[in-house]
Amino acid sequence: MPDLFDKFQPLIDQYEGLMASGMRDPFHLKMEKILSPTRAVVDGREIILVGTYNYMGMTFDPDVIAAGQKALEEFGSGTTGSRVLNGTYQGHAECEAALRDFYDMDHAMVFSTGYQANLGLMSAMAGRGEYIVLDADSHASIYDGCAMGNADIVRFKHNSVEDLAKRLKRIPEDAGKLVVLEGVYSMVGDIAPLKEMVAVAKEAGAMVVVDEAHAMGFFGENGRGVFEAAGVEDQVDFVVGTFSKSVGTVGGFVVSNHPKFDVLRFVCRPYVYTASLPPAVVACAATSIRKLMHAHDKRAHLWAASRKMHAELRAAGFTLGTAEAESAIIAVKMPDQERSAKMWAALIDEGVYVNMVPPQATPGLHLLRCSLCAEHSDAEVDEIIARFKRAAAAAGLPLST
Repeated sequence: MPDLFDKFQPLIDQYEGLMASGMRDPFHLKMEKILSPTRAVVDGREIILVGTYNYMGMTFDPDVIAAGQKALEEFGSGTTGSRVLNGTYQGHAECEAALRDFYDMDHAMVFSTGYQANLGLMSAMAGRGEYIVLDADSHASIYDGCAMGNADIVRFKHNSVEDLAKRLKRIPEDAGKLVVLEGVYSMVGDIAPLKEMVAVAKEAGAMVVVDEAHAMGFFGENGRGVFEAAGVEDQVDFVVGTFSKSVGTVGGFVVSNHPKFDVLRFVCRPYVYTASLPPAVVACAATSIRKLMHAHDKRAHLWAASRKMHAELRAAGFTLGTAEAESAIIAVKMPDQERSAKMWAALIDEGVYVNMVPPQATPGLHLLRCSLCAEHSDAEVDEIIARFKRAAAAAGLPLST
């Protein structure tokens, strides 16, 4: 009899081979205590966190924590219902109001996760006879949202304006079209040329979605994302985002100025058929979002730290995913899976946590992914760089010179 797990055997073999070599498991690390946005305890030792996506360091903000505690006491631990039934509390409305103010848009819709926000929007907005045009490197949640719907899917080469234009020209002129872009691509931290891509999409008569999950909080004058920095705010139809990065909690959202937007509350299955976020979570999110509107100093510090770490790792001989710091994500390329695991383990031994990207996420590319936080001090950034150099020596990683 066939075993339905057989199709996963190559991945199982790869993982078991990694573990058989005596390496520490990079995918089941337990953080015993979180001390701050930049520090945790692992195996009884304090480590510096450089792989959490906690870009703006809001997880320990006193106002955010106080808002969550107050909501927990006043509204209880959960809603036990969908947003369209009993699951919309005062806090959900306040969170959506905070999003409307932050993005200066007319409509906002909060989902239980960022993944579900993409799942809901993509599956609802384009159906049979319509087209979704997306970057080949789009996030899994975007691809899965496309798979849920019945639209025709057209992929274009990563960040290629020319290929996007070519693909759009092949689509019937009168067909409905949705172009899906990301401000920052999370694998290597590169940004999309949104100004040019949005222009091409609009010329073809397409609606545009920009996922700003990894850009909210620190791109643009108001921290709205790459689309704000690119000056295309009035041309983007939908912005998707998450609370699990810069906002510092969990949840997802879509914002828009489209006058018919609210019908999505009845047609997005991941919104209609999922229990809503707990009151404490939306209270934390609303407070965090409102504080991010005025976090200019934090934004400036995060950019300075990211540029410094990127430049110094390159100067030390590390091969990075981008030629310069395009975001707060710094992806360090490894020669192969074995040395990626060795380097990750050596960094843990040095007291630094980074993400070792699972092999199925970036086929043919082995990455250790760093993400800096606005709460990393200058001294911590210097220490991270020094520990990277020591870990490379310990792991026997050849560095280019």
